[in-house]
Amino acid sequence: MLKDRYDLDVTTSSTEARDAYIQGTDAILAATPEPEVALERSIDADPNFALPWSALARQHQLMGRPKEAREAAEKAVTLAEHATEREQQHAKAYLLMVTGKGQDALALTHEHMKLWPRDAFLLAPSCGVFGLIGFSGRKGREPEQLELLEPLAKHYGDDWWFLSAHAFGLLEMGQWAKARELIERSLDQFPRNAHAAHIRAHALYEAGEDEESRSYLEGWMPDYPSTGLMHCHLWWHTALMRLVAGDIDGMWDAFDNNCAPDKSTSPTINIMTDGAALLWRAELAGVERPTERWNALCEWFESTFPKPMVFVDAHGGLPYAATGNDEGLAQFQQLVRETADKGRLPAGDIGIPLSTAFGAFAKGQWSKTISSLEPIMDEVVCIGGSRAQRDLVTNTLLAAYINDGRSDSAKALLDSVHDRQPSRPVVGL
Repeated sequence: MLKDRYDLDVTTSSTEARDAYIQGTDAILAATPEPEVALERSIDADPNFALPWSALARQHQLMGRPKEAREAAEKAVTLAEHATEREQQHAKAYLLMVTGKGQDALALTHEHMKLWPRDAFLLAPSCGVFGLIGFSGRKGREPEQLELLEPLAKHYGDDWWFLSAHAFGLLEMGQWAKARELIERSLDQFPRNAHAAHIRAHALYEAGEDEESRSYLEGWMPDYPSTGLMHCHLWWHTALMRLVAGDIDGMWDAFDNNCAPDKSTSPTINIMTDGAALLWRAELAGVERPTERWNALCEWFESTFPKPMVFVDAHGGLPYAATGNDEGLAQFQQLVRETADKGRLPAGDIGIPLSTAFGAFAKGQWSKTISSLEPIMDEVVCIGGSRAQRDLVTNTLLAAYINDGRSDSAKALLDSVHDRQPSRPVVGL
């Protein structure tokens, strides 16, 4: 029987189908462009091979195509009936993932890893800050991520994908020096791995090494095509480093040409959250409010997200706050409340106090901003995303303290953090 890159049996007699499957899954694991091409070539070579259908379901899910994801996952489950037990369970887990049963998929993944710890492509969706654990809404999700990965490290050795996944888990627990070592080893093997480049950017951000981060990203990004999964988000990191460096024209150039809704072909969750976060963080740094960009983002947001979803719920109030649209903000908060009451937001209704704080900040109501944010700072981890992304909230609170004349409170907040040292471009800090 043929085997995949992790020495696991695959039910196909076609070497071409197997090789194209490996190429397609590696492309997803590395966020290199157009993995669908390789996966469709695998399917053409062996229409009865189940695994490329599961991989195709994953790619559809990542790109925000739920109908296509479900159809591909269902096809995989049907074809896997005549495959190995591992492939059957692999396909079942992916069907759970793409049909909104993420925590059931995570439970099955835990069981699966006990028998097949090197099934990397099934493990991958549980990893990272946008994964099944990252978007679980649990306060302890960061240690939970490491608890999943660290016992598996002995099975992967120096594998480039596992090194990157492990590095991100360490990074979000404040172990950025060790994370940097692992991600460098991963990139030595696969320099054009976009996920690894992203994680290296995070490691540099956490260490406050802004100039190196900017230099690295500006050298890495030009050869990464706009069809790559991480295109918008990596340009967001680039734009943020330009903001820190005071290169405001360069920041807008990065945003307008790579992240703006009318330019980006990246997943909609990235376009919304990265766009809103960058525009807001620019204001915190003293950049004049870009009203036209906010209006465009708000219009696109309303047409793209009729209902709040994970992570977007924490950012959806920003366009309304920035444009002074109190009615839109109230309507958004009502949608958050209704969606949370139905159990469809992992972080519950935390989007309400967050958007209340953003609305107050935009009006210069510093005390209200502070009173809205202080009680929930320990809960912000539940929204998902990385520490770097959640600095949107921390920096808003810091700016409110400074504007309210409470520099001692700002200093106390900064002094309370001991395991990271990012730069914080906030006026007056």
